[in-house]
Amino acid sequence: MLTCIEVTELVTDYLEGRMSTEERLSFDKHVGLCRHCRAYLSQMRTTIGALGMMPPEPVPDHVMDELQERFAEWKK
Repeated sequence: MLTCIEVTELVTDYLEGRMSTEERLSFDKHVGLCRHCRAYLSQMRTTIGALGMMPPEPVPDHVMDELQERFAEWKK
């Protein structure tokens, strides 16, 4: 069975449906037995829902340029 630390590391994959059936069952089993992880999962769902309702912020050109430079360097 998964540990609480593993659940917190996998919660994004779980919420985005990026788990195999076996992984999802293991995750569900742990969350079903652990009230702390159930609360964490609920908090993550609430947070994602709230953030999804926020309007997107435009990224300033100079920030976008710097990000593109850093990604180009990272690929090397």
